[in-house]
Amino acid sequence: MAKIEVLEKYAKHVVEVGANVQKGQFVSVSSSTETKEIARLIVKAAYNAGAKRVEVQWSDNYVARSSYDSMSIEALEEIPEWSIEKAKYFIKENGCIINITSPIPGLNAGVDPKKMQASGVARMRAFKFYQDHMMGNHAQWTVVAAPNSVWAKKVFPDLNEGEAIEALWDAILQASRVTETNDPIEEWAKHNKSMLAHNKVLNDYNFDTLHFTNSLGTDLHVKLVENHIWAGGGEDSSKGVYFNPNIPTEENFTMPHKYGVNGKVVSTKPLNYQGNLIEDFWLEFKDGKVVDFDAGKNKETLNSLLETDEGSKYLGEVALISYDSPISNSGILFLNTLFDENASCHLALGRAYPMNVVGGTTMTEEELKKANSNQSMVHVDFMFGNEDMQIEGTLKDGKKVTIFKDGDFVI
Repeated sequence: MAKIEVLEKYAKHVVEVGANVQKGQFVSVSSSTETKEIARLIVKAAYNAGAKRVEVQWSDNYVARSSYDSMSIEALEEIPEWSIEKAKYFIKENGCIINITSPIPGLNAGVDPKKMQASGVARMRAFKFYQDHMMGNHAQWTVVAAPNSVWAKKVFPDLNEGEAIEALWDAILQASRVTETNDPIEEWAKHNKSMLAHNKVLNDYNFDTLHFTNSLGTDLHVKLVENHIWAGGGEDSSKGVYFNPNIPTEENFTMPHKYGVNGKVVSTKPLNYQGNLIEDFWLEFKDGKVVDFDAGKNKETLNSLLETDEGSKYLGEVALISYDSPISNSGILFLNTLFDENASCHLALGRAYPMNVVGGTTMTEEELKKANSNQSMVHVDFMFGNEDMQIEGTLKDGKKVTIFKDGDFVI
């Protein structure tokens, strides 16, 4: 366990920089039983920031596994009305959310994928109103991480359990710009300023398409929607509160045209989805849609993801991260998308963020569809960047601009 003073600093950082909890605001903290210690510190920090009320939504990955093993598909598809009412109460109370992620890679190996898909689809349908609220930035939200022993040993298999947990804490804190000696709030302000400057460069170019190639076999053309917006770093909620959705973050991202993706993309890192690691996979797109795919491991889990709904076979995000960046340079494979996506260029299957198109956060779903924004119940990032990634952008007038050379930004 990291030193208590550093963890308190991290908790304060999460509350004040991540969620930017406002005085008198309702706060919901999502935590597994694996991360109860940091959850308690975050609750205390939220009250210190002036929160009116802090509720912790506890979960347990092992209990969830038992449910998949023992419950019928019909039972898994039943969503208690009280859980829906709780989400509605959160919205009514203008709440903000802090989600502590702590995956247990491989925990759900052997679970019937039909059960997981049926359960996931039922929950996503029932809570679509909540997803609309959060992805539209109508509330502050942030995703942060804390270790558990299984995850730590997966990341650092050559260390004993205690050493592995300590090493993973160190890696999480370093990536989040939290150390014993620095002021992470000041560090994050500098980082956001740099991210926003890069967003401006990309927005000023106003690219029509991006072309990705590398030695692994990626050869992908991605058209961007009209009036797209590059984002990254901090964001403003619809109520005017500045917050940071992901700690850490290194990405500049925008919205692909739903029907404008063609070619093949090859993954460069495993994808931890529903407790299963999908490894060595590739996807082939035609007119935006995945038309072929394969995976070296857990292909059935990838198929389940793609079969979630109509939009899960299309892209909702394209994100650029230099290979020469802090998390990439750590050389650590985190087996957690929050970190691995910030070490590599990535794409997301599923729903696009409304904020990535001009006026998107006030558009109806039909208006977003007309803007060629993909709609889906899922949003799942996967990594495809590497050290020899080349990216060429085409402007509206047909001019070509080199964006990446040998894995890194050159603009």
